[in-house]
Amino acid sequence: MINTVIFIFIILEAFLVAIAARRVLGVPIGWPRSALIGLLVILGLRSNISFVLDYAGLPQNQVLAFPSPMALLFMGLAAAWIFALGVAALVVLELAVPTGTLPRISVWLRGWKARRHRAKRYTQVIGIAARHGLGAYIRGHRGSDPHAGHTRVARSLTLALTEAGVTFIKLGQMLSARTDLIPEEFVVELSALQTRAEPEPWHDIEPAIAAGLARPVSEVFEHIDPVPLASASIAQVHLARLLDGGDVVVKIQRPGARAQVESDIEIILRLARWLNKATPWGHSLGVYRLAEAFTVALGEELDYRVELDNMRIVGAIMASYDGGKIAVPSACTDYSTPQLLVMSRLAGTPVGEAAEMLNSLGSDVRRNAAEKLFKAVLHQIMVAGVFHADLHPGNIVVDEHGGLGMLDFGSIGRLDQTTQRSLMMLLHAVDTNNAVAAADALLDLIERPEAFNERRFERDVGLVIMRYRTGFGGAGSTSMFTALITLITGHGVAVPAPIAATFRAMATLEGTLSLISPDFDMVASARADSREILAAEFTKDSLRENLEKQLLMVLPVLQRLPRRIDRITEDLEQGRFSVNIRTVANKTDRGFFTEIVKQLNTTLLAGAATLGAILLITSSTGPMLTPTVPFYGFLGFAMLFAAFVLALRALVLVFKRNPGPPLE
Repeated sequence: MINTVIFIFIILEAFLVAIAARRVLGVPIGWPRSALIGLLVILGLRSNISFVLDYAGLPQNQVLAFPSPMALLFMGLAAAWIFALGVAALVVLELAVPTGTLPRISVWLRGWKARRHRAKRYTQVIGIAARHGLGAYIRGHRGSDPHAGHTRVARSLTLALTEAGVTFIKLGQMLSARTDLIPEEFVVELSALQTRAEPEPWHDIEPAIAAGLARPVSEVFEHIDPVPLASASIAQVHLARLLDGGDVVVKIQRPGARAQVESDIEIILRLARWLNKATPWGHSLGVYRLAEAFTVALGEELDYRVELDNMRIVGAIMASYDGGKIAVPSACTDYSTPQLLVMSRLAGTPVGEAAEMLNSLGSDVRRNAAEKLFKAVLHQIMVAGVFHADLHPGNIVVDEHGGLGMLDFGSIGRLDQTTQRSLMMLLHAVDTNNAVAAADALLDLIERPEAFNERRFERDVGLVIMRYRTGFGGAGSTSMFTALITLITGHGVAVPAPIAATFRAMATLEGTLSLISPDFDMVASARADSREILAAEFTKDSLRENLEKQLLMVLPVLQRLPRRIDRITEDLEQGRFSVNIRTVANKTDRGFFTEIVKQLNTTLLAGAATLGAILLITSSTGPMLTPTVPFYGFLGFAMLFAAFVLALRALVLVFKRNPGPPLE
């Protein structure tokens, strides 16, 4: 019973010490570590009282039973210093492992199984990278150039991503589209990545379809082909016929695909965070930012409701477009879920597999088809502001009459009106061979850095315009849009995501158009189409409408303007006119300066107290408090305690600028 009471008393003391330590430091510290330090302080105090009393020359047997005021004084100083050492240990622990970097104990226990699986998968991925000779790049031992060895490293990376599985394959595909960030050798190798996979057995797929429909398959489909039309690592596609006789395509997510992707996404983010911190090339490429964008895009790809909405939007744009019919599937919303997408079937063959069919068409038909597709995409970008961002040859179908259709709406780009207008101005500048206007249009699309040579940028843009203004001409020439991205990044400018998506979409579309009609001149068509779009944009009616909108926006200001001018002129006449400048008007700015002043005062007080304590401790004069301890020395150690605590507080405030709530 007595031992239980003593234990409870010690725990209570430790809790009070933990509260005091948190208050002294002035920032949120996790309770588990605070309580642990509090317990160590209490145990240290109880075990060191005898040493302190011996140092002071006070008898222990009487002091512990009937403490005198002098004994209490020394015991208090000892307790203060042991407490200070505990707070110092808490500061060191906080600097090494800040509060919030470790999960809560309850979360840690609940997620043990998932964490063990993640650690196993993480080790597997690192092992794959090491087997393909990429370990040194992950550890950051290859200097600042991530592309040493170029083709060999790119090939090793491609093989490693292929072996790592679906999520890493899709990561490689995303990187292959970032021609603005990685060299051509990497683009070529990563572009070879395919997501084709062995089809899932029908006895596994049929229950997944039934679960998505929330009913037996026979209640929706008259027939569904158990052999997939296409099979990828995340999903596979089956042809089917509804009970009403309509031919449809069923896109079903593979069982377990979401769980695997979500597990791998966390590993990719961890690797990206490490590469961003540990390697110069990872930081320069913004690897973690790329990984975050990839995880968002892949998360949307796993939710077929996003693709369904994209399909509706593009379908509505194409339905209202009068420049030529481009077919878009219609979704069966009653049967579509986040893991299941049922849509109408488009007649035709993917362009990448339709070489024989295309050869059977005349050159005029093929050129007209390419022209129709390009005009439709340009309309999506310049007029609608919503466009299909991944029109590779597998996502465009062509029939025996040259009719076209779009597939796979998982990747959609969106542009605001200002960006659309800048792109129009860019195409118009290319058409008129105006390098200055083209440079201005590009600068409106990007964020220029501080050290930016605008004259050199204009000259380089002029060279690109001269190179492509007369058309592509030679085989194997680079797309103008790819060349513009390379030019922008070569000047140290980061390309915003929507602009990069637009230029990538145009570069991808160029490859598809070259398969449909090898002699199609994309730049010449863009120049001609941009004239039509600009002419439609700046008609008398549209100009009047835009002017009315602008006037409505400034009308309230115009109504108040005469009264304000009258007030200003009156103040000038009467000598009452003045200008007030508030340098720290923002509450956040005032808080920042207040914190700086607090830290400065704390540091100055700690330094002054330390100097005073040293002078007192080293003083050889003054009265004696006990036969062995001078009064000034005791006072010096007390002042040194205060200086030590102030220094710890200043230190933890410096290294923990944005304290958050304790997460332990």
